[in-house]
Order: sequence, then C-alpha cells, then structure tokens
Amino acid sequence: MRKLEIDELGRMSVEQYRSSKKLPLTVILDDVRSLYNVGSIFRTADSFRIERMVLCGITATPENSSVEIHKTALGAENTVEWVYEKNCIDAIKKLIDECYTVIAVEQVQGSIKMDEFKVNSETRYAIVLGNEVKGVNQNVVDLCHLSLEIPQYGTKHSLNVSVSAGIVIWEIARQMKERLA
Repeated sequence: MRKLEIDELGRMSVEQYRSSKKLPLTVILDDVRSLYNVGSIFRTADSFRIERMVLCGITATPENSSVEIHKTALGAENTVEWVYEKNCIDAIKKLIDECYTVIAVEQVQGSIKMDEFKVNSETRYAIVLGNEVKGVNQNVVDLCHLSLEIPQYGTKHSLNVSVSAGIVIWEIARQMKERLA
C-alpha cells in the first residue's frame, strides 16, 4: 500500500463544489459553544456535500469568530452554505414550512436507534444538534418530527457533538448516496 498524494484524490475545486449537487440535508447547530466543534462539523458537512448549515443561538459564525473555526474547518466554512438564525425554533418552523423532516439527535423517549433508521430518498431532512452539555432543548425536541439516538455500549451516555454529527451525516449520506450522483 502507498498513501495517496493530495493531487491523486480527485477533489473538487471550490467552484465545482459550489455548483455541485448537494445532499438534501440541513444541519442545525443550536447553542454549540465550542468553535472547534463548529469548525469540525463544517468540515464533515463539506465532505458529504450537505446543502447548508443553520447556526443558532450562541453558536459562533465563521465571520464573527477568530481562528478556531478555521483551524478545524480547514476552509469548509467557505464552501458550505450557512445562515445564522438567532432562535432555533424559528429556524425549525421555516424548515417545516419548506417540507423538511426535522430530526433531533438526542436521547428521548421513543427515539429511533440510528442503526434502525431508514432514509426516504425523496425526503429532505434537517438534523438538530444541541449544546455540548445540555443537548437539544426540550422545546426544540417538541417541534421535531422524530429523534435519532446513536446506540452506545460503554459507561458514557453521550458523544461529542462533532462526533455525533459525523455519525448521523455519514449514515444519511450512505443511504442517500445516489442523490449525489
């Protein structure tokens, strides 16, 4: 085996990325406090060509933050479309009006285990990821169509928000990969 060089990976240019077909998935970050987590999620969003991110509440935006988002996003903050919405509930209501299925990524009564979730390839989805300590607020969960829970088998009951984002985005992208062709 030989590690591939960067120019052998066949990556898109920024211009190609912007005009490419996107996964019908919006990622909502509600009160995510770590700029490193925000940057990491931008990078994951770019990797799977999601359509956009909605940054809510105290979540920092690339234009109003220092170097931390850029350190982990590695430029993805310049490729992934994003908007800021002060109130997450307002953002969710807009997405519901646009016929998105809105999903909380949270441990709640009646949640669907990630490995049991089946994507409808004709549906546009929005996932909501919450604060590193408090998770997704109950008033936000109440608006969501469903909740996904990542099965965990150890002593901890949570994952880092950027790790959770990566798992959920990857699974939705895996099931919808034909939509990117």
